[in-house]
Amino acid sequence: MRVGLISDTHGRLRNGVLEAFDGVDRILHAGDIGDLDILAALEAIAPVDAVFGNTDGFVLRGRLAAQVVRQVGDRTIVVVHGDQYGAPTPAWLHAAWPDADVVVFGHTHRPTLETLGNTLFVNPGAAGHARFDLRPSVAILSLGEGPPDVRFIEID
Repeated sequence: MRVGLISDTHGRLRNGVLEAFDGVDRILHAGDIGDLDILAALEAIAPVDAVFGNTDGFVLRGRLAAQVVRQVGDRTIVVVHGDQYGAPTPAWLHAAWPDADVVVFGHTHRPTLETLGNTLFVNPGAAGHARFDLRPSVAILSLGEGPPDVRFIEID
């Protein structure tokens, strides 16, 4: 199973996201979406689970939760923006969800991949406007028989 990971679109959905997510089975958006149209465009590709982020307004907050816990195959995946933890780190998130298989988060705009215990922590980076001298990016999470595999994709 291939899962598209995205965060921090801030109202902008780049064409590179649509190309990167071609053929994914599910999409997880870790908040700071910016507009419901972003979710609609992603849902045209695959089912979407999304959380609201600190910059999302009342419309998104009224429709989405601050965190989502999903069984994807035989894996427990948590999606959270992470602003609840200031500048979220895998260590802080591990304290909150020590039994999750994968935790997907955003907020920092920095692509991150780290394993603590048996939990994989992934921040796909920011897919919207380029900030902090970082290139916009998303990630693909591949789930199969072995350990989860993550590939980051820089997008234009």
